[in-house]
Amino acid sequence: MKAADVSVSNKDPKEDEHDWAAAKAFFDKLGSKKRPRPPKPQNAVTIAVSSRTLFNMVKERQFYEDEGVEKYVAYQQEHENEPLMPGAAFPFVKAIMTVNARLRELYPDSEELFDIVLMTNNHAQVGVRLINSINHYDLTIERFCMTGGKSPIGYLKAYLTNLYLSKDSEKVHEAIEEGIAAATMFNIEKEIQLCDNQLRVAFDGDAVLFSDESEQIVKEHGLDSFFEHEKTFENKPLAQGPLKCFLEALGKLQRKFYAKNERMDCPIRTYLVTARSAASSGARALKTLRSWGLEIDEALFLAGAPKGPLLEKIRPHIFFDDQMFHIEGAQQLGTIAAHVPYGIGQKYNKGKLKEENSMKK
Repeated sequence: MKAADVSVSNKDPKEDEHDWAAAKAFFDKLGSKKRPRPPKPQNAVTIAVSSRTLFNMVKERQFYEDEGVEKYVAYQQEHENEPLMPGAAFPFVKAIMTVNARLRELYPDSEELFDIVLMTNNHAQVGVRLINSINHYDLTIERFCMTGGKSPIGYLKAYLTNLYLSKDSEKVHEAIEEGIAAATMFNIEKEIQLCDNQLRVAFDGDAVLFSDESEQIVKEHGLDSFFEHEKTFENKPLAQGPLKCFLEALGKLQRKFYAKNERMDCPIRTYLVTARSAASSGARALKTLRSWGLEIDEALFLAGAPKGPLLEKIRPHIFFDDQMFHIEGAQQLGTIAAHVPYGIGQKYNKGKLKEENSMKK
């Protein structure tokens, strides 16, 4: 289900179908195998990424802060033929393209694919450098939203966004408040080799896939009360958290591979990496997923142990967590991590990376 199944237009659906058929015919006439046509937004799993998560724009951001918007735009125009370097979300986007290629092989006419939207508050004149960089790396990104200094959050629902990735924690928080799965990404501290034929996505449980109900018990009453609470309510599903809909979208695409007897060779693999302990609180997490009709490929219950070493073995293209100390521990060992600013945990630990990001705004 889309995170934003809300009507954004009064246009006749038949007109939409006619317009989409015309666009499809246009792309088909191009005859280019290198540039597949984008899927119909209503059927796609839409990932909106900011320009600063897709590309490393630390130098450009500093230039903007030092010199102002006019000189920044001029600088970008002067350097528009120089490709930007890959950013934190770049490996995730490349892995998504690999999944799309497999889906197109199995379902040539299907519109159920990933779709990437570049969502940026950059000025439109900067768009030429962004387009040139996207073409340089042969990325399939056809839809852009460049808002000229204004927040792009208001456009997320119009683009039917399933997941929004940004370096701006305030925009991410605003997106979550709007009911859209979102996370803050940080610069990669060290590069590690990632799997090039499988998209790997790792999720924390509480306050990410699930609500922060159980975390509130831990923070306010301690672990003993938490264990008792989980035992009492083991058969009561947890409420959904901000990333539940994204896991649901991944599951929808996974099932397309299962239907072709490709379960063991599926190019999407999901992981639950949680600080919960299996014996005392793990059953409720698994039963909650079951009640939602969702599967997770691997479940790792760490009983409070650091997540970094396990994530180093998994090597996910992205790892979502609500606690900054888990994000920082994962980052130090080379994991690409994204912070989900949701739940009671935000009151207890801001974290070094988050403070640095705030200072750079």
